[in-house]
Amino acid sequence: MLFHEFTQLKYTEILEDFKKDPKSHSGPPDGILLCRIREQVLRELGFRDIFKKVKDEENTKAMSLFETVVRLNDDIEDEAKRVENLVRGIFAGNVFDLGAAQLAELFSKDGMSFLASCQNLVPRPWVIDDLDKFIVKWCKKSWKKVVIFVDNSGADVILGILPFARELLHRGTQVVLAANDLPSINDITYTELIDIISKLKDEQGKLVGVDASNLLIVNSGNDLPVIDLSSISQELAYLASDADLVMMEGMGRGIETNLYAQFRCDSLKIGMVKHQEVADFLGGRLYDCVFKYDDNLD
Repeated sequence: MLFHEFTQLKYTEILEDFKKDPKSHSGPPDGILLCRIREQVLRELGFRDIFKKVKDEENTKAMSLFETVVRLNDDIEDEAKRVENLVRGIFAGNVFDLGAAQLAELFSKDGMSFLASCQNLVPRPWVIDDLDKFIVKWCKKSWKKVVIFVDNSGADVILGILPFARELLHRGTQVVLAANDLPSINDITYTELIDIISKLKDEQGKLVGVDASNLLIVNSGNDLPVIDLSSISQELAYLASDADLVMMEGMGRGIETNLYAQFRCDSLKIGMVKHQEVADFLGGRLYDCVFKYDDNLD
């Protein structure tokens, strides 16, 4: 029997157990528990970072485009338009997701063009669209500290999140990027992100002219493509204690597990809808966009 067949069989047996007794295997099952069991089965069978080669290739490609992308953003003089362009970049980067079967198939055939993806998003209004509200807040004030839970390797984090983070740094905001402890699908890990940031900085510690000394990379303590915010690392909990904006990026973190999570500070949930079931639940379209901004500050 092939490894992948054995893996599928073992996971199927666990699902059958849940049908018989929902409280088996620490149930009842939810998205987080099912993801955790799947990852445990894979790791027990020796599958620990199966997309490592693809991640490395995509990180290299994205790093080569980083300066071009941020300079195109810098050339936009109108602040509102520049912020919208940065947000569109986050959605475009989030397209690269090997956890979504249809996107993985498309990617394997002809790859993804980041700049083309920015222009080809589904038209606004998106299924949840608080972008105008967010831009008004952006133009009125600067947040002191922003915690961003990052998602995928490649264009997602490098061409989507980092240009957005760089803009925040330019405004004097401290930015904390929280990344996975262990590999899961093609999600970026803490150690991988540290390496990427070190390669993108120049000798003066700047990201294309912007001082990056206020940029912190932290281990979230997570090992899944989704996240349970009650079990983050102590280091992240400490760093996030005085944040005035928390940003959950990606379908797994921002939509499937934390779309309705409430924070004592401003919060932003942003991600592309890549599964038809999620699109149906939200009443939107496949590849629709979610931009949910909650202003909880006085």
